Amino acid sequence: MHSGELIASFSEFAREKNIDRPTMIKVLEDVFRTMIRKKFGTDHNFDVIINADSGDLEMWRTREIVDDNSEDIWDPDKIMLSEAQKIQPDFEIGEEVADEVKLEDFGRRVVQTARQTLIQKIKDLEKEMLYAKYKDLVGELIIVEVYQILGKELVCLDGESNELVLPKTEQIPKDRPRKGTSIKAVVHKVEMNNGTPRITLSRTSPVFLERLFEQEIPEILDGLISVRKIVREPGERAKVAVESYDDRIDPVGACVGMKGSRIHTIVRELENENIDVIQWTDNLNLLISRALSPAKISTIQVDNEKKRVSVYLKPDQVSLAIGKGGMNIKLAGKLVNMELDVFRDLEGEEEEEDVDLSEFSDEIEDWILDEFRKIGLDTAKSVLALSVEDIARRTELEEETIAEILDILSKEFE
Repeated sequence: MHSGELIASFSEFAREKNIDRPTMIKVLEDVFRTMIRKKFGTDHNFDVIINADSGDLEMWRTREIVDDNSEDIWDPDKIMLSEAQKIQPDFEIGEEVADEVKLEDFGRRVVQTARQTLIQKIKDLEKEMLYAKYKDLVGELIIVEVYQILGKELVCLDGESNELVLPKTEQIPKDRPRKGTSIKAVVHKVEMNNGTPRITLSRTSPVFLERLFEQEIPEILDGLISVRKIVREPGERAKVAVESYDDRIDPVGACVGMKGSRIHTIVRELENENIDVIQWTDNLNLLISRALSPAKISTIQVDNEKKRVSVYLKPDQVSLAIGKGGMNIKLAGKLVNMELDVFRDLEGEEEEEDVDLSEFSDEIEDWILDEFRKIGLDTAKSVLALSVEDIARRTELEEETIAEILDILSKEFE
């Protein structure tokens, strides 16, 4: 293969892979110098000149002329006088000889190997460039196309047809991706496995929700509102604490938008995940109160050493504070970075004694009692404080069953 053909084919391949000119020249030179070292043992007295545009290649070897009987005649950078005079008759000892080495001198097999090496080097470079590109994009929102749906992950393509993965664990449980559709995600993790970059995306990360807020709410992008903290139970519920740097801007109102117009776009992207937007404050008691909304708190006792908070509420507010499946109190605890314990505040209530639900185990089945406990109801009065419709909405119980239970409980206080 002629040097022009080799360089031209390589240059075209490099351009397709978006390899810049200086890098391309360096790769070419490295490969040719490797060939030289294999043939001559060293490359330190060789000059490699490449013109990638024209496909020209020149390799010059420079050697010092020594006497035919000198001990240095075997050094790679020395040449015997008799050999030098074959190149040019008037050469003398001590002068330097520069003779050109042709690509053809290396043999067809070596040249073919060089071509394969060049292509492999470009592929390696491409992998390194992809790794470097996405390493800088960790935490950024991108749009990708679903290319292949596998059991444990989605294989997605970016705009340059690079493969990225979205594991099942990083998908919202309600996600139902289809091949060929576009989805939004954040770059979650970038690793190099055996020389191949693995780029992992996420839709469950709090960062994903933060990027969606930035995209939909201009005040956050402009720096007028800051997202202080996000906690999520992907696909179920999230709490987003925001703070305004301009007293004229209500951070919660700006994030929710007119009639919920801004937040609805985000909720739809998250497969109807409920989002509570609360105003951040450095006042811990106030932050806890806002985090447990819509429940109304009576008193709060904070133990900073144990990082625990005792929250006292009226009996009818307990289930609101706990939330379905304990979700509300769990996220509130994560938001304030403390363990929250809920207690009933019976001060001011009638002195008539309440009865624990466990006392009714002979009349009511255990699984029904468990349904009440899941929503924070563990006494007869706490159940009686709610309507049949309210209990049916928060539990898996049928209204007919609930009515029967309420009848049993109310007879206890007749």
